[in-house]
Amino acid sequence: MSGRFVRSVCTAAVVATAAFALPAPMAFASPKDPPDAPVSELLTQLQTLYQKAEEATETYNGTEEKLKTQRARVDKLNSELADVRVALANSRNDAGRLAREQYRGGTGALSPYVRFLLSRDPQEALDQGHQLKREAGRRAEMIKRLTGGEQQADQLATDALAALDVQETLAATQKKQRDTVKQRLDEVEKMLASLTGDQLAELQRLEQQDIGAAQDKLMASGSLGGASRAPSKDGQAAVAYAFKQLGKPYVWGATGPDSFDCSGLTSQAWAHAGDPIPRTSQEQWKSLPRVPLNQLRPGDLVVYFKGATHVAMYIGDGLVVQAPRPGAKVKVSPIAANPLLGAVRPDQGKEPVKGYKPPKLPAGASNGSDTGYGSAGAPKR
Repeated sequence: MSGRFVRSVCTAAVVATAAFALPAPMAFASPKDPPDAPVSELLTQLQTLYQKAEEATETYNGTEEKLKTQRARVDKLNSELADVRVALANSRNDAGRLAREQYRGGTGALSPYVRFLLSRDPQEALDQGHQLKREAGRRAEMIKRLTGGEQQADQLATDALAALDVQETLAATQKKQRDTVKQRLDEVEKMLASLTGDQLAELQRLEQQDIGAAQDKLMASGSLGGASRAPSKDGQAAVAYAFKQLGKPYVWGATGPDSFDCSGLTSQAWAHAGDPIPRTSQEQWKSLPRVPLNQLRPGDLVVYFKGATHVAMYIGDGLVVQAPRPGAKVKVSPIAANPLLGAVRPDQGKEPVKGYKPPKLPAGASNGSDTGYGSAGAPKR
């Protein structure tokens, strides 16, 4: 059957500006020959590469979710088929026993009516007639059950084979998508390897400068509202879980406990809080209740990019906890570190806790790039 496939979610994208519609990245002669383009242009190219990797990852991730559902369906059908086959075998044994009893009884037996006329004891004849009638009913029911069991087994076998075909198709599709993700991330790796240390430092400086400007603009606009809000009890637990993961590395497709990708972090945080949510950023955006940015409270999920390909957890004061992307670690970032799409609330309708005190940020919680330059390699699975 199909092999294991790593679960995936999104790689975080890049800066708090509008969505990108950018030219294809440059081709590089060799990692030892860094491109001569301005660093600002290199940043644009790198952003484009990460966007492509992100889109490929989300496509893969959606297939992974479908594959898990299909595997469960195949297992369920196979289990039902096994049960029906056992019941059918028992019915066939009973039918065979009845056939042997009928054969031993011969064909010359008198009818219950004739037995009644010839019997010296009419009551005995009546009792025998009732027994024969019950036996005939039992045989009819046996035949009906046997026929129904055969039809059910045939249908389940057909359904199980069809479901298995779907599973194998999904698995093959997912393998191609996994290869695409690895290819996209290898392109990022190749570009990073082509840059000098000075170029990388300047890239990070420009990114953080853009993020700072976007954050200042967002906070000054009042879009987040002025009041500080308390989370629900479950939201508080989700935030606490996310804080415990600070400093753990981003790994493509990971859901903990030692590493995470973006929606692996958010889905696990809410699962540990007792409110399971969908695995992917796109499904979280699609299925969870929307909440206006000016109503955000800790525990809400902030979704980024037009395709909902990145997600973080709001912790208050314009900050989020996120797993940015390969090469980065789980960290606290400005909410405007990526282009905002909107926000959702997993615990809609639950009352906020009273006397809430936000957790203190651990030392170094905000250290590192919010977009995570570094090793971009996907798991070799």
